[in-house]
Amino acid sequence: MRRILLTVAYDGTEYHGWQLQDNGPTIEGELNRAIEELTGTVIEVIGASRTDAGVHGKGNRAVFDTESTIPAERFTAAINAFLPRDIRVINSQEVDIDWHPRKVKTIKTYEYRIDRGIIPDPLRVRYTWNVWGELDIDAMRKAAGHLVGEHDFTSFCAAASPVEDKTREIISIDIEENPSASGGGIPSEELIIRVKGYGFLYNMVRIIAGTLIAVGQHKITSDDVKTILDARDRTRACETAPAKGLTLISIIDTE
Repeated sequence: MRRILLTVAYDGTEYHGWQLQDNGPTIEGELNRAIEELTGTVIEVIGASRTDAGVHGKGNRAVFDTESTIPAERFTAAINAFLPRDIRVINSQEVDIDWHPRKVKTIKTYEYRIDRGIIPDPLRVRYTWNVWGELDIDAMRKAAGHLVGEHDFTSFCAAASPVEDKTREIISIDIEENPSASGGGIPSEELIIRVKGYGFLYNMVRIIAGTLIAVGQHKITSDDVKTILDARDRTRACETAPAKGLTLISIIDTE
């Protein structure tokens, strides 16, 4: 038996998230089906990050066990032949049979993208949240600084989450303006909120993004974010930003 590690990219628009669901297609389900068709055996992949419905991925990871003799690096093209065009394996390699994608310490990087155009760009509407109007970027950066480090992120976690320990560590939050996103006669500018950390709670990055946007719109102040964090109360934070603006960029081992 061999264990194969896949790096997977996908457009999450048409899927009910990563994890298998009874009510619609998922990334995990499509991978299971494709590998089963390739190898002729029932496969259940184990994913590193269970992204939500509508969230995209460039560097999610999954492993599966197989007795197939296909060389590890050739699984990339072989599996892609059975996948829908909005899911692609971008790398495949063999790992130790006991290697588990959720039991190694990693740094995860997410990006949340905001289209600031008065007219939403139709070429980016599936991957950005349209927020038109002035944003105070300096205030947003100051607010983000309150969230860096190890904290109890109860205020930034979906209330329905069953996880008891809500302490997580954020390494950095960068807010980047991208004027080059303008074009095609549509006045626009993209804003990227890039969050790196060792692990995240359910909806955590999307709640952070929604709260930072509220700061940028002067609905709350930068210092209010520290008060919200300390309150450990989801009702104190702002709206959860739409899933479509979020992409899991990479997962990197730290050990």
